[in-house]
Amino acid sequence: MNYSILAACGLILTVFSAQADRFADVQIQETALGSNIYMLSGAGGNMATFVAGDEVLLIDSQYAELAEKIRSKVLQLSAGKPLSRLINTHVHGDHVGSNAALSAGVDIIAHQNVLIRLQQDGAFPTAGLPTTTFIEQLRLRMNGMTVRLDAMPASHTDGDIVVWFEEANIVHMGDLLFEGRFPFIDTSKGGSVKGYINNTRQLINMLNDTTKVIPGHGNLTDKAGVQRSLAMMEATLAIVNEFKAQGMTEQQAVDKGLGEQWKKWHWNFITEERWIKTLYHADVN
Repeated sequence: MNYSILAACGLILTVFSAQADRFADVQIQETALGSNIYMLSGAGGNMATFVAGDEVLLIDSQYAELAEKIRSKVLQLSAGKPLSRLINTHVHGDHVGSNAALSAGVDIIAHQNVLIRLQQDGAFPTAGLPTTTFIEQLRLRMNGMTVRLDAMPASHTDGDIVVWFEEANIVHMGDLLFEGRFPFIDTSKGGSVKGYINNTRQLINMLNDTTKVIPGHGNLTDKAGVQRSLAMMEATLAIVNEFKAQGMTEQQAVDKGLGEQWKKWHWNFITEERWIKTLYHADVN
């Protein structure tokens, strides 16, 4: 008996079991926003669904392990109508993970760079690849609603889009907003601190006081919530730039920290330390 093979198989089973357990208790929760639009949360990035007569739109698809739970929730909210369109706000796995499982009869829409990056990922199922791509803007008319997809200059990644439900005054910002948290700026996929801050400023000018804002992560918010995020980024960037002006190394900046005011923005993925390091190497002064 080859005990090394048995041990390896046992390790693989343990890994798969742990992965399954991670999502076992996750439930897809909906928040009604009006106009048959719902914010959906579970694990990974926030989703949204729009029931538009006989058509059903989903924004983002979280992890593959949640595909059946997502499908069930969409069917519940749509009174049994199947998904017809799926928009990906960007390339990350917690936003595209269920694409393949949900793809049957579905038009998957994304920025052209999302398709390019997913095609370069040999592990990503071809069934989940975007079928409609664009570079600047795409408008959909769905049961009297204008759904406008705006491509943004490189910021979180190089394939970010923001989705506007124009008549309903609702926007899904994808990971251009981490509500109440330090954001993740993925420079390995074309992200940019300068672009992220500039895009946030631009988007604030496009919101009004009654706009409902769905963040990529965090709670449903509004224009004031986006303004708080911008203020945090500008203030913490200024702090880190001052550290650099004083000649501090990256580690000295981390050791110094950002101060008590910004502690609550720390979270398990983008800790204060990781945010300081991101700002220390930022492409903006």
